[in-house]
Amino acid sequence: MSERFSPTALVVPFDRLRMSDVEVVGGKNASLGEMISQMPAGVRVPGGFATTAHAYRCFLQHGGLDLRIREQLEALNVDDVRALAQVGARIRSWVEQQPFPPDLEAEIRGAFAHLDQNANGMSYAVRSSATAEDLPDASFAGQQETFLNVSGIDQILHKIREVFASLYNDRAISYRVHKGFEHHHVALSAGVQRMVRSDLGAAGVMFTIDTESGFSDVVFITSSYGLGETVVQGAVNPDEYYVHKPMLRAGKRAVIRRSLGSKLLQMRFADPVHSAATGRLVETIDVPIELRNRYSLTEQEAETLAHHALAIEQHYGRPMDIEWGKDGVDGGLYILQARPETVKSQAAGRSEHRYKLKSRGSVLVEGRAIGQKIGTGPVRVVHNIQEMDRVQSGDILVTDMTDPNWEPVMKRAAAIVTNRGGRTCHAAIIARELGIPAVVGCGHASDLLTDGMLVTVSCAEGDTGYVYEGLLETEVSEVSQGEMPPIDLKIMMNVGNPQLAFDFCQLPNAGVGLARLEFIINNNIGVHPRAILDYPNVDADLKKAVESVARGHASPRAFYVDRVAEGVATIAAAFWPKPVIVRLSDFKSNEYRKLIGGSRYEPEEENPMLGFRGAARYVSREFGEAFAMECEAIRRVRLDKGLSNVQVMVPFVRTLGQARKVTDLLAAHGLQRGQDGLQVIMMCEIPSNAVLAGDFLEFFDGFSIGSNDLTQLTLGLDRDSGLELLAADFDERDPAVLALIRLAIDACKSRGKYIGICGQGPSDHPDFAQWLQRAGISSISLNPDSVVSTWKRLAGL
Repeated sequence: MSERFSPTALVVPFDRLRMSDVEVVGGKNASLGEMISQMPAGVRVPGGFATTAHAYRCFLQHGGLDLRIREQLEALNVDDVRALAQVGARIRSWVEQQPFPPDLEAEIRGAFAHLDQNANGMSYAVRSSATAEDLPDASFAGQQETFLNVSGIDQILHKIREVFASLYNDRAISYRVHKGFEHHHVALSAGVQRMVRSDLGAAGVMFTIDTESGFSDVVFITSSYGLGETVVQGAVNPDEYYVHKPMLRAGKRAVIRRSLGSKLLQMRFADPVHSAATGRLVETIDVPIELRNRYSLTEQEAETLAHHALAIEQHYGRPMDIEWGKDGVDGGLYILQARPETVKSQAAGRSEHRYKLKSRGSVLVEGRAIGQKIGTGPVRVVHNIQEMDRVQSGDILVTDMTDPNWEPVMKRAAAIVTNRGGRTCHAAIIARELGIPAVVGCGHASDLLTDGMLVTVSCAEGDTGYVYEGLLETEVSEVSQGEMPPIDLKIMMNVGNPQLAFDFCQLPNAGVGLARLEFIINNNIGVHPRAILDYPNVDADLKKAVESVARGHASPRAFYVDRVAEGVATIAAAFWPKPVIVRLSDFKSNEYRKLIGGSRYEPEEENPMLGFRGAARYVSREFGEAFAMECEAIRRVRLDKGLSNVQVMVPFVRTLGQARKVTDLLAAHGLQRGQDGLQVIMMCEIPSNAVLAGDFLEFFDGFSIGSNDLTQLTLGLDRDSGLELLAADFDERDPAVLALIRLAIDACKSRGKYIGICGQGPSDHPDFAQWLQRAGISSISLNPDSVVSTWKRLAGL
């Protein structure tokens, strides 16, 4: 430190600071200095200066203010919300009226004059940085104030005083007490930083870890138009991007998933005349409809940000939480802050629990899921901070949005529901920290939910969180950690929902034996593929529906391909480099009819199970163009995104003629067996597949046994009939079914080809899994909730 600045320095330029100076200027300012001096040239961080902890203590000691503050805090019970608010307000008022010691004011003026020379009217951000802030086991982020668009030395001095005062926000006082920090041991540094003109561009937050599952191989980015405070505060629902780190390093198109946010508001610099009249330095305006319907970042910009995030994570050696801005004048991408991620990274290695609803109720509202837990209780709608004492322990807190002053009441809640905000907003950060579920960005939750209503808040179903009517029963199980015992076959997983893939991949597994496209098409698209292809030559209602879902994409067809590719890529990235076997769409006609526009294109069949499905559909003239979109999506995932662990599986191949046609068609669409390591697997689910196994294997690289269809077709049972009289006869362990399965296993083994099973049977019947093991099957693909128990049973435990 002595070589860079004096131990008694009052003000230090950022470029002289390092991470070793946390006790001097706090984590935030030390990190800015570290990045300015140590990051690769491409990572741009705006310059500035910081006041030191020594300067802060000198400021408080001036006139004995520190003694008056200590007297107030020693008598305070922070759990008395009203007393906390009164004491906090009193202390903040004292600090804001306190004059600077002459030497401190002189140094601030000199540092600002140097920073502001040749600035041509540039404005500045004045940010707080607590000396105990953003340490690996504590998150003070957002507790103190940040002021944007500050210009001129008089405004700078005034805002520094307000930053100092914010150390005594209600939440900051309460947090220090509950974390065991002595108030007088925590000091504040004010950072004065050149502003990026993101008010004319975009800004947001990114994490080098998935914030919900803790999956470490992605960079998660949020973005919205204007200054990033709207994202941090939760005033907007931002766009989201997931970037896969291994493919980013490999130079591939590494954005695996995007989600278009509503982005209703944009914060910008206030007009100087308006600012002079109101004292407000920034203002919030509505975002035009055409901009809301576009992504605020290109995929290339998201990848550039992710490269910066990787460099920062590598330098610090831990997962990071990073604020960024895109300058609307020069188009540059800048890093504004970086701090350690303090929730999921700290949970690594600990025993965790998985939550699952045992039943469903009516969905009252939905939004973005925060965490993976479930909470139940009575609704408490709180419209403003003055009403917070109404919230009792175990209530479901429902409000528009939260800010740092809400922390004392948030810790009482069993769950939190907000109208506004994304996964990096204040409510989301605090909910993770408290370990409670939250559903943010619901739109009108505070209008739709009423006081006293009993509800269940579920964040255990993927990216979307649901508020259900009533108190629903929840099942909680412990997630297995550590190594599993060795066994002589591979345990894979059946995965339908890509939004759960980052969680499921952390279970013991050898990859995905069945990734279902139907879930992606049904939940992420929702429109019949032929309606997409026929657009705009469809009726008015269908045209409107197609346009609504395809917002943000180049065309409806591009939307369909994008969504299928994103779903497949998310699963493939989660399990990379383990194999992920993607089954091409296996909707029956009655299931396709349920999609928007489906009734216009699908036949009404007496028994869809035996109808227009699988390979027969792919090779038909009616469905050929829709099948081409599926193939284009999978080819993009494998080639453009580099996820070559994706293999293709063809369902319901009735005849050898269909086998030949469908593999020729796949090759024509760029999915040639053996090319770039591609394997094409066939579902063995029709008796003819097993009887003629050797012949079918001429066209495929192996079989995956579909025990559900194979059982119904062997025993002459309709598994969709729902007839209780026949239910007892449906059994994958019937000798006839086992005989066909053994034919398939033997045929594959004798030819050195893949043989697995992905039906429901092994998940439901442990003895069936053991029979498959003795028969010599290569892999068993199970539902995630049965992986550990089946694995242990097969190991003889």
